[in-house]
Amino acid sequence: MGGTFNLNDLIPEWARNFYSKRLQSMEELFGVEKPIIGMVHLMPLPGSPAYEGWGMDEIIEAALRDAKALIEGGVDGIIVENMWDLPYYSGASRIPPEEIAAHAVAAREVIKEVNVPAGITVIHNGGRVALGIAKAAGAKFIRVCLYTGAAVWDTGEFDHGNAADLMRLKKLLHAWDIRFFCDIVKKHSVVFPGIDIETHATWADFYMADALIVTGTMTGKPPTREDVIRAKKAAPGRPVLIGSGLNPGNVEELLSVADGAIVGTYFKVKGITQNPVDPERVKKLMNKVKQIRSAAKKM
Repeated sequence: MGGTFNLNDLIPEWARNFYSKRLQSMEELFGVEKPIIGMVHLMPLPGSPAYEGWGMDEIIEAALRDAKALIEGGVDGIIVENMWDLPYYSGASRIPPEEIAAHAVAAREVIKEVNVPAGITVIHNGGRVALGIAKAAGAKFIRVCLYTGAAVWDTGEFDHGNAADLMRLKKLLHAWDIRFFCDIVKKHSVVFPGIDIETHATWADFYMADALIVTGTMTGKPPTREDVIRAKKAAPGRPVLIGSGLNPGNVEELLSVADGAIVGTYFKVKGITQNPVDPERVKKLMNKVKQIRSAAKKM
């Protein structure tokens, strides 16, 4: 008889297959530890209140300019987002088709020109739309604003998680290679009473989120170090990213506990979110990140 007992032998094959599809680390996707993902904020798209009639060529040109500045500055990935289609709609079903089409066209043109993994975000909580755009444009991940739980957005709309729809759509689209980076207790929202960071992180992890994102209260506002630690303890083994507010002043503190970060506002000229990307700001932060990575390897 003999042999060594292995607990994995008790796990059904279907379960091993299912869970093996999930991202295991940030390095698996980005090729480095603690990746920094820069934001390509698209100009207001056709149909949004700030849109002033410009053509897609102008929107694409601005997006490519920002993407080039981010990559030349050393970022490890980018996200193409409809940042200026505000005030935002809540949920994928309400996002106008003209905005979706423009987002997809612009994202495809950007992704064709970059050599780093790219993601898609559709605000607020347009996960189903984001996954469709990601599939069409060739993106490698999406940011899901409210994957589980429930919340009230800054627009006053009550919203709920979309994990069931997104996981089924992922299978339908043969999109297992598109990763879900899921916010917990997200900026621009107030979660339903009783849903704390630990609860939200546990739920997102249970429903196969590839990575978790912790943010401050609004765009450009950082989370606390303690909030990141709470999320990591609640979902051991899941990468946790900073989703807002990272800058040279707090990068060492936050990356000491986080597994990477998404950076938008700091990378802009004068740190103003509406401005184009400033290549010098990108280089300044990335130089600090490289020092942090180097020091971590020596430990």
